[in-house]
Amino acid sequence: MTAFSTLTVLPAAQLANLNELGYLSMTPVQAAALPAILAGKDVRVQAKTGSGKTAAFGLGLLQHIDPARFETQSLVLCPTRELADQVAGELRRLARCLPNIKILMLCGGQPFGAQRDSLQHAPHIIVATPGRLLDHLQKGTVSLDALQTLVMDEADRMLDMGFSDAIDEVIRFAPADRQTLLFSATWPAAIAAISGRVQRNPQTIEIDTVDALPAIEQQFFEVSRHGKIALLQRLLSQHQPASCVVFCNTKRDCQAVCDALNAAGQSALSLHGDLEQRDRDQTLVRFANGSVRVLVATDVAARGLDIKSLALVVNFELAWDPEVHVHRIGRTARAGEQGLAISFCAPEEAQRATILADMLQLSLNWLPAPTGNTIAPLTAEMATLCIDGGKKAKMRPGDVLGSPDRGYGL
Repeated sequence: MTAFSTLTVLPAAQLANLNELGYLSMTPVQAAALPAILAGKDVRVQAKTGSGKTAAFGLGLLQHIDPARFETQSLVLCPTRELADQVAGELRRLARCLPNIKILMLCGGQPFGAQRDSLQHAPHIIVATPGRLLDHLQKGTVSLDALQTLVMDEADRMLDMGFSDAIDEVIRFAPADRQTLLFSATWPAAIAAISGRVQRNPQTIEIDTVDALPAIEQQFFEVSRHGKIALLQRLLSQHQPASCVVFCNTKRDCQAVCDALNAAGQSALSLHGDLEQRDRDQTLVRFANGSVRVLVATDVAARGLDIKSLALVVNFELAWDPEVHVHRIGRTARAGEQGLAISFCAPEEAQRATILADMLQLSLNWLPAPTGNTIAPLTAEMATLCIDGGKKAKMRPGDVLGSPDRGYGL
């Protein structure tokens, strides 16, 4: 393991801050990427979510910021509001040893006017989704004239979500002599193409996805399509995970699985594209704070989702793309932790399993389904109450203090 102190350009205050934050040594992606990033080179990195890439580009761009210049000097593009929020939070933690660094998040689902007002005093760093940032650029409410570092985080997900044209438009507003850092979990042809358009002689760093998988125990179960929900209920009853994400390929299956789990007393919420932003935010808050233990999600809805210490991932259906499978299960082994990933395979999905085994270069661990009809409840240890009201609703303090006692048994 390589210590951060080997990076001689990092000041003592930053090294002390990293130690307080629990960054005791560099992850493989940090050790490989940081020297080039700190040297101002363009870098393209293939590494899975949870590999420590935020700190890799965060430490690099922070060292290039001049706090005395009240101009936007760094930009981080993210595919989703949730990822942008996580990245902005981590950058603020990394920047807390530096004086007067302003970091602003620009995403859809937030009032444009409030963002415009915040931009009156230009932030040093902007973390944004491509669509909302492009709105501000086109309206002249933000300037990238002084940009030094551009980061594209989870670039493959941004392209999957149709942001390719928006990214090209954003880059048109940026100086040509900037540093560009590109991070992606996978490396399809479209990513190679955009790297060729926006980077100059980039250094390529690939943290082998397959090498990162030994920390994840993978279990496979052959089960008919109609028997999957019963098997899922028995496995959740057996493992009793503190937190679990169940991946489905369609919105309909996502909601059906969630409803079946709740009917069996196993607390679950669904996350899919039909949810309004407010409902999505509330779902993520409840799952993150532990007031629900199972999140049933589609791949599109879960993009950018970053959950620390996730105990279990279940593939209710095998993904069509092996790279998506790797991305799913990688959520349960963050920063070197151990993880468990369970995959269901119906007979009609057998070819997907064969392709997956060839891609991962391993023998799949097929297990017999657990027996028994007793389903133990899987309930959360806490509840989240949302009081949708305030002074205008003529609420009194007693209404707030008394609400947990009414109907929740608290």
